[in-house]
Parts: sequence; C-alpha cells; structure tokens
Amino acid sequence: MSAPMEISFSAPPPPPDAACTVVSAPSLVPAAAVSSSSPPPPPQQQQQAAAAAAAVVAPSPADDRVLVSVEVLLHATSAARHSDVQAAVERMLEARSLSYVDGPVPIPADNSFLIENVKRIQICDTDEWVENHKVLLFWQVKPVVHVFQLSEDGPGEEPGEDDTLSSFNEWALPAKEFDGLWESLLYEVGLKQRLLRYAASALLFTERGVDPCLVSWNRIVLLHGPPGTGKTSLCKALAQKLSIRFKSRYSMCQLIEVNAHSLFSKWFSESGKLVAKLFQKIQEMVEEESNLVFVLIDEVESLAAARQAAISGSEPSDSIRVVNALLTQMDKLKSWPNVIILTTSNITTAIDIAFVDRADIKAYVGPPTLQARYEILRSCIQELLRVGILTYPQGGIVPCILNYSTLKEKKHCPEAAEPHGSFHLSSLLYEAAELCEGLSGRSLRKLPFLAHASVTNPSCCDASTFMHTLIQTAKREISESRG
Repeated sequence: MSAPMEISFSAPPPPPDAACTVVSAPSLVPAAAVSSSSPPPPPQQQQQAAAAAAAVVAPSPADDRVLVSVEVLLHATSAARHSDVQAAVERMLEARSLSYVDGPVPIPADNSFLIENVKRIQICDTDEWVENHKVLLFWQVKPVVHVFQLSEDGPGEEPGEDDTLSSFNEWALPAKEFDGLWESLLYEVGLKQRLLRYAASALLFTERGVDPCLVSWNRIVLLHGPPGTGKTSLCKALAQKLSIRFKSRYSMCQLIEVNAHSLFSKWFSESGKLVAKLFQKIQEMVEEESNLVFVLIDEVESLAAARQAAISGSEPSDSIRVVNALLTQMDKLKSWPNVIILTTSNITTAIDIAFVDRADIKAYVGPPTLQARYEILRSCIQELLRVGILTYPQGGIVPCILNYSTLKEKKHCPEAAEPHGSFHLSSLLYEAAELCEGLSGRSLRKLPFLAHASVTNPSCCDASTFMHTLIQTAKREISESRG
C-alpha cells in the first residue's frame, strides 16, 4: 500500500478523460533568453528539462491509488470460475461513483451473473482512513478483489492415544465456522491491519528468497494479554482472512490448532514422540507448495511453565525434553515459505525467553477501550433489534444506533433529540460502555443477555427500557467483578 494521502470531501474529481489527455510540457527556459540567435541548449539539458516538466504536470500514476480489499463470497452452489467473477465485480466497482468505506456493497439488480453466483460483496481495510477523518473517493482507490467460497466441513480431530486428549484440530480454510469473526473483533485501530501487513511481508520475504542470515524473520506471532480479550479468536480470524487474501496464490489453506496440554504424556519419554508425530503431520502439509498452513498454539505459557518447573526439579526431565523438541521443530519450519505460527498467552511473564525471542510480533491484546466497548455493545443491540427481541417504543421504524465517531460529533454539537430517538438511545449505550471499563470482550458480549434476563417482560421489551436495564446490569457486573 502506498503512503497515506491527505484526502477530504472537497477533493475535486478528475476529468473523465484524464487518463488519455496529452498535456504539453511548459517551457522551463525564460522567453527572453530564447531567440533565433541564441544557440540551442545541449541535448542532455533538453532531456532533463523535459523530464522535469513532465514530473510537474503529469497526472499521478495509477500506483499512487490506495489499495482497498474487496472480498466476494460465492454461493455454496456456485460453479462460476473465480476469474470470471473477479472481472465482473471489477467492472461493477468501476461503474459505481461512490466513496469507499468498510461494509457490504449492494449487487445491482440488473446484473444477473453476480446475483446468481455471489452471496456477499464486502469492502475491507478502510477503518484507518475513516479513523483519521479521511474519505476514500472512487477515483483514489484501486480495488483488489478476492473471490472465495466457504468450506462447510467442521474441524477434523486427530485422536490421541490411550484415551488421551487429541493433539490437534484441523480446519480447511476459509471455513464457514469463522465467517464474520474478523469483523466482530473490535480492538484499537491498527492492530488487525498490523497483523495482516506482517503476514504479507513474511510470506513475500520468503518467496523472494531474502537471505535469512542477513534479514531475520521467523513467521511467528505472539498475542499476549489477560483472559477473555479474544486472542485465540483473533488468531483464527487472522488465518481465515489470510486464506481469503492469498487464495489466488495457494489453492488450499489449513489451520492446525495444537492442544499444548496434550503434548505431555503420563508415560516417561512419550511426550517427545507426541511432538514428533504432530510436526510430522504439519511437515506433510507444508511439503505441498500450493498449501498454506497456519499452526495455532494456544496458551503457549503452559509449555514455558513446564520447562521452568523441570529446571527447578519439580517436574520430570521429560517436560524439558518436550519443550526443547517443540522449539527445535518450530525452527525447522522456518525453511518452508508456506507456514505461519500463531501463538497466544494469558501470562506474559511466564513465557519462556527462548520462545519470545523467536516471535516476530509480540502484540499485547488488552481489555477493550471505550470506543471498542461501545462498538461491541452496539453490535449486540443491533442484532437484538434485527431479530425483534428489542422493539421501538413508538411502534414505528427502529432508529439506528449511531456509531462511536458520529455520536462523539453529535455530543459536541447537541441538537434537540427525541426521547427515544437515535441520539438518546446511543447516549444511553455510551453510558453503559463507560461503566464497563475493565470488562473483557467476552464479558461484554454476555452483558445484553444478562440484561434481557433481568427485564420484567422479556417477550416485549422496548429499546429505551432495555438500555436503562443494561446500565444497571453493567453496574452490578462491575461491582461483582471487584468483589
């Protein structure tokens, strides 16, 4: 993606024929200095002058446009070629003269090909621009279209031996189970984009053959923070998103979720064999060059804790063997360009330094900010309104719940608001979000359910009454969490 550009609503659109207009370069030589008796400048100076003039007046190249991903989900029954769908969507986007913002794009009613084959068209990756109060107009955007279908197969489980825990679960990506997960996870602006860009750079460096002795990278991500902040979900959503973005390069994508606790056997010396068996399976997957593999190791601190306990003598030496074997196997995977290791930890201080040093990105995922809390609760309220659990008190059209940015603007410029209108309901939701400081994303998404369970008439609950109940429920949950 190119460097950010300053964009505003007042930016004028280019002329329709700007791409084919020939602009003559102005003379860089003063008129008084040019006469029939003056000798012409040397050819080299003429070339330099022409190049300088062209740099001043030539229109910006297409590469200066902002790259925006457009994800196209096909119907499960569609047999259309992805290239045909991609071309059709690109033509449709070229014909729409609108700004670009995250969200669904309606399919034109007269486009029978897209209506027959496409379930959803979604614009992505514009959140950073919107956060900076910039607008992406259609002529400033170069859409990058990704066409995909969801795998409806559930997770495949690798059974353990002797009734032990299964060593890993396996998904074919992109999976129906993870559809919409990326959009539902709300963090500080920039975290999810940072992870996407990291993965793209890691795969590019390996594919281009960058010498790892000169530039080091391991394709290992570590997300750490308190429980309930969505670290595991973010890893799964990241794998899902990357499987969509790299679909044209890798025909198959897989997610392997490792059960770290299953790697420790009750039988002495068996743990190392479990690790070897696990990575043999992963090795077979990555040997297929058209296969992109994501390895998710959840609660990786359990491995570090076992290693530390083994060193102190409170655990058998077999524990340290399995940790060392795991680190060795992870190092071996570095030679394969088509594997990314995603790890999570709830206890940052317990992570083994040998593992931390291997991670390229060590991102802290903390409790949601006020904006994230508001948007999480807002998404919950919108869902309850959509399914009819919450109703509009006047019996009319359900008012929309304002997004965080719009609400903040209206708070600075208050207007006369209806008692049950959008601004009123959004302000109550904002109050609830303020009260929820310190709650995890997991707890926040439970809050509307707990509030609904507290209303006197759950079968008929208007939105305004529910907001007040939500505020009281938030106060109770915060009080109980603090003891």
